Amino acid sequence: MPVTQADALVIFGITGDLARQKIIPALQAMVRHGSLDVPVVGVARSGWDLEKFQAHVRESLAADEAGLDEAAFAELSSRLRYVDGDYTDGDTFDRLRDALGESRRPLHYLAIPPSLFETVAQHLARVGCAEHGSVVVEKPFGRDLASAKGLNAIISSVFAEERIFRIDHFLGKEPVQNLVYFRFANTFLEPFWNRNYVDSVQITMAEDFGLRGREAFYDKVGAIRDVVQNHLLQVMALVAMDPPAGPDRDVFMSERVHLLEAIRPLSPEDVVRGQVRGYAAADGVASGSTTETYVAVRMAIESWRWADVPFYIRAGKSLPVTATEVIVELKRPPRNVFGERVPGHPNHVLFRLGPDVSINLGARTKVPGDEMQGEDVELVAHHQPGERMEPYERLLTDAMMGDTELFSRQDIVEASWAVVDPVLDDATPVHLYEPGTWGPQAAEILIEGDGGWHDPRPPG
Repeated sequence: MPVTQADALVIFGITGDLARQKIIPALQAMVRHGSLDVPVVGVARSGWDLEKFQAHVRESLAADEAGLDEAAFAELSSRLRYVDGDYTDGDTFDRLRDALGESRRPLHYLAIPPSLFETVAQHLARVGCAEHGSVVVEKPFGRDLASAKGLNAIISSVFAEERIFRIDHFLGKEPVQNLVYFRFANTFLEPFWNRNYVDSVQITMAEDFGLRGREAFYDKVGAIRDVVQNHLLQVMALVAMDPPAGPDRDVFMSERVHLLEAIRPLSPEDVVRGQVRGYAAADGVASGSTTETYVAVRMAIESWRWADVPFYIRAGKSLPVTATEVIVELKRPPRNVFGERVPGHPNHVLFRLGPDVSINLGARTKVPGDEMQGEDVELVAHHQPGERMEPYERLLTDAMMGDTELFSRQDIVEASWAVVDPVLDDATPVHLYEPGTWGPQAAEILIEGDGGWHDPRPPG
């Protein structure tokens, strides 16, 4: 059944870091763009009242990079309501039902620990807030395949699948959507987008900073759960999936599922985990922690299109630059016509996903002179300085409208966990690496047979 537009937004955990850093700025942007004209109810256990809540929203916006827009804040503030109480107390949800007034189709954003999902969902059902309502669930969806299935059973016992919005903000990024559009709106890629011409694919998500106070949270998660199982596997699926038969959301999702199900589950020999020096001594990190702040993996897709083409993914903290990119390296020409010694893979397609955004085609061109000598060049097919709409604004707007296109289906979540499940936790050793380097030496050995890593250039 189609999901109708929500007539209220309820945010559980409104006083937390996620709400302060991402959700509240998105609300102001939605007001500015005319896409938020319903009550916004914050729910938390902070001992606050409405006035304190409004002050918190103002302070959060003032501290945000986009800044405080007085006119937009005034309108947003007029729509705010607040319910203070314990999530395990039924009275909290009775007061929530009262705060919603005549609203009957609320969208509930669960910015709370997954351990509270079952309690909150059951209380929402009891007070009649779930029957025509929808729910937004933050990643990670579980800690492994078994817990992901358990979480889904809890949520789906109250909300129908089409009313569950599993949010992965990476899918809301403009350059990620442009990657999909560039692939399927043009014909020239398809003839060589296969094992006959592609030598390897690399996906890198590098950050030149550390945990920024998130050590206690991150120590229970690690890089594989934090970005590989969700963000980067979804990017890999978008790069490698077969063309969908049409624009229908479920057809598109099914192609992503087919690709993810074709990925061979990881083995320990395909994984290198690293931990940046100094992480273990940070506040909030358990003594003797083996949580990885870096991971590199080698993947294989068992399909006709991609047989024998290695896919490499790496992600890490405290690396030399902050950049996310995909590089599809093409095979070298079968004969060296000009007798040049050309290292690496001069022919490639590069999708730069952030912080600056571009699509580049790598080629060889002749340098001026009498000799038939060349140089590597990149033809910039598309370039823009960055995001035009922040991902959380885009995703919240879509969820309010009942548009599920940019959200994950449960079968996608489970297929992703099935890939990484065999190598979670201490299935592989952790190698130390120095801050400001590209990770442990073992990661170089993982890829040395395919020419080494392509290190992203600094932004700008």
